Amino acid sequence: MVRGLFDNPVMLLILLLIIILLFGAPKLPGMARSLGQSMRIFKSEVDGMKKDGNSTKVASAKDPVEGEVVNNNNHGSVAAPDSTDKL
Repeated sequence: MVRGLFDNPVMLLILLLIIILLFGAPKLPGMARSLGQSMRIFKSEVDGMKKDGNSTKVASAKDPVEGEVVNNNNHGSVAAPDSTDKL
């Protein structure tokens, strides 16, 4: 009997619903209120990002980069440390 109970997903959902209603009923309204408030904040942030995204230009990879090329092939211009040098 118990084995057949856990094989059926519908029975598991009903059992889970009963457990939630028995032990979590006082907390359900607060959780629903918190979820609604979080969704409202998330939607307002997404709308704000959409409005900001239209007015600002996003740099793309095709934009030119200004600067000058430096040649670092002069390795001989720096003196190599001598074994007789003392610190």
